[in-house]
Amino acid sequence: MSASQTSDVPTLLVKIFGKDRPGITAGLFDTLAAYSVDVVDIEQVVTRGRIVLCALVTQPAGAAEGELRATVHSWAESLRLQAEILSGTGDNRPRGSGRSHVTVLGHPLTAESTAAIAARITSTGGNIDRIFRLAKYPVTAVEFAVSGVETGPLRTALATEAAQIGVDVAVVSAGLHRRAQRLVVMDVDSTLIQDEVIELFAAHAGCEAEVAEVTERAMRGELDFEQSLHARVSLLAGLDASVVAKVRAEVRLTPGARTLIRTLKSLGYQVGVVSGGFTQVTDDLQERLGLDFASANTLEIVDGKLTGRVTGEIVDRAGKARLLRRFAAEAGVPLDQTVAIGDGANDLDMLNAAGLGVAFNAKPVVREAAHTAVNVPFLDAVLYLLGITREEVEAAGLS
Repeated sequence: MSASQTSDVPTLLVKIFGKDRPGITAGLFDTLAAYSVDVVDIEQVVTRGRIVLCALVTQPAGAAEGELRATVHSWAESLRLQAEILSGTGDNRPRGSGRSHVTVLGHPLTAESTAAIAARITSTGGNIDRIFRLAKYPVTAVEFAVSGVETGPLRTALATEAAQIGVDVAVVSAGLHRRAQRLVVMDVDSTLIQDEVIELFAAHAGCEAEVAEVTERAMRGELDFEQSLHARVSLLAGLDASVVAKVRAEVRLTPGARTLIRTLKSLGYQVGVVSGGFTQVTDDLQERLGLDFASANTLEIVDGKLTGRVTGEIVDRAGKARLLRRFAAEAGVPLDQTVAIGDGANDLDMLNAAGLGVAFNAKPVVREAAHTAVNVPFLDAVLYLLGITREEVEAAGLS
């Protein structure tokens, strides 16, 4: 029966509350089946062992409605459940145009912040159609299905609210394309890994202070990325190539990195990294983690020594966005179905080019410019922004 066919049909909303146990849903519909009603809608939620089951069914003819009510109440009482039956007409009213998924991450998620997000959705003209929990670990993640307001204005309004109350909020358009985002590309230093690779090399060369000074000059805008890269790499000249193996062993993955990649791969995503660091590390990460794509700068090694130079195409801010497009083309994935993750200003072009750009524990300027931000120290929290539940994450880990 279509929505137009049920719009004027008398219906009954049957609501069941109580302690959950196996067989309640089957028992209710077995009871209703005796009255030859059609099912228009069903909604069931179980929270801390308590069930709320709602069934919208067509109203039976004649005196059968009274008999149905008495039978349902009797069945519910036999199971120590409560029943409520409301008469009405038709189904839910049509959802408004403009539909979005709003994912909220909290560590913890407080009642105050939840109220603020809900109020801001309402103030934009949006309606919350449904809420459900995606995860309770390592963060609490809930998703609101919202209609009645376009995604862009809703995202802008909620980004402002999220910054004020200290929670992470992602807003994406509803639709099939959300599950079709099949390429995730992330930065490496301080994103996939906890370290800055150039600093690991500098520690072995005894020039950490000098490298830090060049980095600071770049942050002040006195040097662009390519200038700062050449300046820092020049300080590594003469370092024995055997240090590469030592640096690889020192690299520390960000908590949740393996879970993120394993889960994405199990769901059919392709995953890549782009880095202003060095292929001597990213190639190893690609092999260890089963990445589909990896690109970075390459340290020149001659006669077993680092020359203090890099070879090949420089991976800088513009280069990262260019590589995202290249990876998407090779993967056969439209750019609007890609996800980019990064933490620094060097990642901004890539974050803005992707269908969803995620600032991960990023500098303020990056958080403000990205589509959404994650400020918890767990990289796998990004999965919840894609609508992937904790149960799916755990299932991927067992497969």
